[in-house]
Amino acid sequence: MNITAHTRPLGLIGYPVTHSKSPEMLNEVCRILGIPAAYLAYPVKPGDLEEAVKGMRALNFIGFNVTIPHKVAIMPYLDELDDTAKEIGAVNTVVNKDGKLIGYNTDGVGYLRSLQEETAVSLQDKTVTILGAGGAARAVSITLAKAGVKEIFIANRTQQKAEKLAESLCIFTRARSVSLSEAQGVIAKSDLLVNTTSIGMSPHTDQTPISADFLHAGLLVSDLIYRPKDTKLLTSAKQMGAQTHGGLGMLLYQAAVAVEHWFGKPAPVAQMRAILEKEA
Repeated sequence: MNITAHTRPLGLIGYPVTHSKSPEMLNEVCRILGIPAAYLAYPVKPGDLEEAVKGMRALNFIGFNVTIPHKVAIMPYLDELDDTAKEIGAVNTVVNKDGKLIGYNTDGVGYLRSLQEETAVSLQDKTVTILGAGGAARAVSITLAKAGVKEIFIANRTQQKAEKLAESLCIFTRARSVSLSEAQGVIAKSDLLVNTTSIGMSPHTDQTPISADFLHAGLLVSDLIYRPKDTKLLTSAKQMGAQTHGGLGMLLYQAAVAVEHWFGKPAPVAQMRAILEKEA
């Protein structure tokens, strides 16, 4: 990478971010497209979020990605939200347009494209259980609801957050919150299980959000975590005879849409996929 005085910053903010594959992928995108930019990952603690956003504005960032735990918390610090981000209630991509910070959400469309391409699943009339109730859960659950699933259960450590998310889904489909102790019962009648939490992410690869006893062979188990590629949850699901879906595809497609927002050019998806698969 040729860094000059014309090079502008891009980046990722979250906590933690050391697991991220985005710098390798998006710096290569900048090289391929001839964009004078450099993409770095910035670990931003929750209490420092407002100051971080002010700093990125002051330093004239082209834009940046947002990951756990900031996808919802960042919204008050932005100047504008696009319609999808408003509907989902979370932001994962920010564009600096002449000093105005505009929030987008590309998680939902990225997840849906990956799920359908990699599993060929038909979502019509399916029952889904979502683990987690944060920004990624909001994007995935609203997207699945609009895609035609019959019913969604939200299981989360904090019941109040699960209830709030379930209420927002009811304009699209049937939805309700369940406690983690109730999760086994609803997973037993679910067709799709989606882990949107960070439990099981490197370096804590021995952890899993639920017991393997909750899984069954008729389930499609989807984990948004992409490092490791095969989480303990996915490994357990395979052992039970269940179909599985990892997080690399979602990372690819949500990033491709972000690239289009930042640069106004089609993303080099094939090259992006090659980088992710090489790094996996």
